[in-house]
Amino acid sequence: MPFWMFVRLQAAAGQLLTGVGHACRRGGPTGAERGFSTAEGLAGAALAVVALIAIWAAMRAFGLDIVRWMQDQITSQG
Repeated sequence: MPFWMFVRLQAAAGQLLTGVGHACRRGGPTGAERGFSTAEGLAGAALAVVALIAIWAAMRAFGLDIVRWMQDQITSQG
């Protein structure tokens, strides 16, 4: 691991631990900051599924032309 990456990771860890310390001194996180709710998780999963379906539909509609174009670009000479 390069030294600069190690230094940045150490700094990020220090900031993370500093933030945790502040939350503990304030008496812990409030209700809004407590964590991830099931509804948020389900909403994120639903959006991910919708995005995957949209990408799949676009690739189905345009995918064959894109794949042929890429093949032509790779195999063409000059």
